[in-house]
Amino acid sequence: MIEYYQVPIGYSFFSCGVVISILVYFSMLLFSFIVPIYQYLMLKNCKHYVEAETICNVGCCEIDWSERALKLAKVYLKFSAFSYLGLVQQLEYERFTKKQAEYAVKHCGANWYEQAVRTARTYLDFSAFSREDLIEQLEYEGFTHEQAVYGVEANGY
Repeated sequence: MIEYYQVPIGYSFFSCGVVISILVYFSMLLFSFIVPIYQYLMLKNCKHYVEAETICNVGCCEIDWSERALKLAKVYLKFSAFSYLGLVQQLEYERFTKKQAEYAVKHCGANWYEQAVRTARTYLDFSAFSREDLIEQLEYEGFTHEQAVYGVEANGY
């Protein structure tokens, strides 16, 4: 069982640079939960830190998880197309809470109609679909009927 407690300032909290390690880690990577941080610290030969201290130290960094989710949402949208629902589900899969994921998706600036166009184009590049089947596929991906029709029509169907 993991015990949660505050480590006094000046104790092991700063002695191995755990807080610095965590902040550097978060500045380079976007992780939504604590287990990877613990694993990272173990790889960095900080094995003398117990799991409870690591969890406490992560909490002391005052990380804004909603903002982390937002940054990750923007990264996903650079490389792939998502529906609103699909992106929320992806962020939840990454272990963000529903509230954090919804905040990110609402504030990521995506145009869901344009995302439907991109998704339809991707499907058409790799497979043959009838107009109706492609609309159904986009709806399955979480697009509204209106968004799906727009995406299909923008691709010449």
